[in-house]
Amino acid sequence: MGRFLWYIAKRLLNYLVMVFVATSFTFFLASAFMSPRSNFESRTPRPTQESIEASLYRTNLNDKTPVWERYTTWLHGVLTEFDWGMTPNGDSVNREISSRIGASVELMTLGTVLSIVIGVSLGVYTAQRQYQWQDRVFSGVASVFMVIPTVVLAILIVFFAIEINQSAGTRIFYVTGLSSYEGDNLWLVFVDFLQHIFLPTVVLTIISAVGYHLSQRTYLLDEMHADYVRTARAKGLTRKQAIRKHALRASLIPTAVSVAFSIAGIFTGAVMTEKIFAIHGLGEYFINCINNNNIHGAVAVAAFSGVCTLVGALLADLFAAALDPRIKMS
Repeated sequence: MGRFLWYIAKRLLNYLVMVFVATSFTFFLASAFMSPRSNFESRTPRPTQESIEASLYRTNLNDKTPVWERYTTWLHGVLTEFDWGMTPNGDSVNREISSRIGASVELMTLGTVLSIVIGVSLGVYTAQRQYQWQDRVFSGVASVFMVIPTVVLAILIVFFAIEINQSAGTRIFYVTGLSSYEGDNLWLVFVDFLQHIFLPTVVLTIISAVGYHLSQRTYLLDEMHADYVRTARAKGLTRKQAIRKHALRASLIPTAVSVAFSIAGIFTGAVMTEKIFAIHGLGEYFINCINNNNIHGAVAVAAFSGVCTLVGALLADLFAAALDPRIKMS
């Protein structure tokens, strides 16, 4: 147990150093390429120069201040007060990003879990039936969904949902936002949430599940034809036993690693889905930060992504060790 805890502590320390370096590098990179000053100079009517300078100094975004001085001021706020700075408009990045993280968690959690369960299960199912009709049908459908752009798939699902609403004569599915009920009835809050989350969850589940399905099928097929599986069969195990006890465990390792390292992309990569369903999550916020020269906001999202990658890397190590006893915690 002591060795395991030491392993976790050592890995966490290494990952924290990497996140710190990556976040700091992002700050300098964003400061070099973004120009908050242009936000004020492009306004009509244009503010006075004194007003522009005062606003930039107040938000620690004035390019006339040495970048190292801006960095140390920003870093001091993060380390002492967990204050990630201000936007060019003077709003708190903490306040803006907290609601976005909540929206992304609500949007992505269910879809992620369903896509992993469905995708991996189908991959295992079709691999054991290679070249049979089940394999051809499910793999063919997965290939079709793989080439359909997210925007097109989302619009098609929205179209069918609207048709269902019109046929039913009532609103069953909502196509925008995450909630509309403002009362205190918990059951109605839950039903309202399901009505809003259903369509984007279907989109995200399909998009991710097809990838997990095809990759898991490939991994399992490779392991099923490995020499150690043939040896297990020769020792008396049935085909299903050899797959369950040996091939399946080994094939799940790359899938588990892939899932773990995709955590950051799960929260920040659903830009198209967020746009279509008018859900204001982290993906949309990151794009807005770049468009609006919001240096501190972009760095905060990058830091959050780094932490997600840190968690994913640690989970990937733990999953690999749990699935393969040959991997030692050293």
